[in-house]
Amino acid sequence: MKVIHDRETDTFTIIFTDAPVAESDEDKPGVILDYDADGHLISLEILDASRRVALPSGIEYQVVPVPV
Repeated sequence: MKVIHDRETDTFTIIFTDAPVAESDEDKPGVILDYDADGHLISLEILDASRRVALPSGIEYQVVPVPV
């Protein structure tokens, strides 16, 4: 998984897998979802990130343990 904040284009992208994009859909204005040929979500892009994401240049990553 990759998380990219491009300051030049002011986009915030989360890439879940490197599969080729077969289809893109603008779910909400400024929120683009990319899908592979099987319809699986492969990435999410947020346009105008500085207005929509709190601290787009600061990322917190957390893995929640599976209960046993």
